[in-house]
Amino acid sequence: MKEYKQAIVIRIDLDMSPGKMAAQAAHASLEAYKKSKRDKTSWVSAWDREGCKKVVLQAGGLTQLEDVFKKAIDAGLPCALITDAGYTEIPKGSVTAVAIGPAPEDKINKVTGSLRSL
Repeated sequence: MKEYKQAIVIRIDLDMSPGKMAAQAAHASLEAYKKSKRDKTSWVSAWDREGCKKVVLQAGGLTQLEDVFKKAIDAGLPCALITDAGYTEIPKGSVTAVAIGPAPEDKINKVTGSLRSL
């Protein structure tokens, strides 16, 4: 039986506070969930039944984050790239996070398997 999860990748080079990182992760999670719900309903249903597993990972900078996003798109996975509005800690337009899924865990691992936990 397949297992499902969502992966959230946060840039660590922006020196965001823990609260800011949590907010960016939440934005990314919700946006990717909306895309999954629209495009991959069976994946969302399975993920819901399994307890909505999530993993939060780190990207060292913008290039690595954009690479993860591109790989997710190329793999046909629902994903979201988050750009900050600039109201608090970081400049407007800063790309902060990517979320992938919910989707089959093995497919997400092919994209994020080399990343470290946050």
